[in-house]
Amino acid sequence: MSIFLILLLVVVIVFAIKGVIIVQQAEVVIVERLGKYAKTLESGLNFIVPIIEAPRGVAWKITHKGLDGGSYSYIKEKTKIDLRESVYDFPRQTVITKDNVSISINALLYFQIVDAKSAVYEIQNLPEAIEKLTQTTLRNLVGQLDLDETLVSRDKINVELRSILDEATNKWGVKVNRVELQDIIPPQDIQSAMEKQMKAERDRRAAILEAEGLKKSAILKAEGEKESQVNRAQGQKEAEILKAQGFAQARLIEAEAEKEAIKRITEAFDNKGQPDKYLIAMKYLESLADISKGQNNKIVYMPYEATGILSSIDGIKEMLNK
Repeated sequence: MSIFLILLLVVVIVFAIKGVIIVQQAEVVIVERLGKYAKTLESGLNFIVPIIEAPRGVAWKITHKGLDGGSYSYIKEKTKIDLRESVYDFPRQTVITKDNVSISINALLYFQIVDAKSAVYEIQNLPEAIEKLTQTTLRNLVGQLDLDETLVSRDKINVELRSILDEATNKWGVKVNRVELQDIIPPQDIQSAMEKQMKAERDRRAAILEAEGLKKSAILKAEGEKESQVNRAQGQKEAEILKAQGFAQARLIEAEAEKEAIKRITEAFDNKGQPDKYLIAMKYLESLADISKGQNNKIVYMPYEATGILSSIDGIKEMLNK
């Protein structure tokens, strides 16, 4: 009787161990009943019937980098499927461009399982299938581009590759969120030629920039000289105008003074004298003085109009006496 109880206790313990499954957050477990899909266990405490029900094992390719920098992969069977976003760093591969240049490319793939049942039953070894699909699709895309287009169209390749992979893996219950090309490495001889081409292009741009700088400098210098000449001419013009205006004002002031002098002389004659003759006589005497200033003028003569001048002088004398 004791042996039976012991056996019963052992069976109960085994059933308890095999029948209780704890699933962590963001993980699921596929359970089969007698080899057929039964249910999907969510996170938390779950119970199954041992022997009749059992978790479905999934083959999963796992890649690790060794100490030497190389990538090593192995297949591991696991019963829990991770629903978090996964990152796969695919090994470097050689692809040929449209112009027959062999380049080396490696890519990063970000994907997430959204339907665990499809990921288990629709494809065998999901990670390896995604890797192979990514490699073949990448070869097809790069094969349609030249080397130059491949080097400058990384974003375009990422978008097209993600779209194709997302559509192809939809039936596997997978969502491809992003694809990133890490490195695009052309052959060494192509790299050397590209470096020389880049150096020549930089030298050409430098020469163009230098020529443009000299051109702009010459233009600015010419414009500066032109503006300087214009300003100088404008200044001279304004100076001449101011000088002419000053001379005109001086003449006006002189005329006003002469006018005032004539007026006073007229008043001095009490309107009885002859101021016009007086003025003529004065101007005449000034002219004679100018004529006699020359060094070689030795002849002294008396003009015909001397009597008129003398009469004017007599008139002045009479005016002063008054």
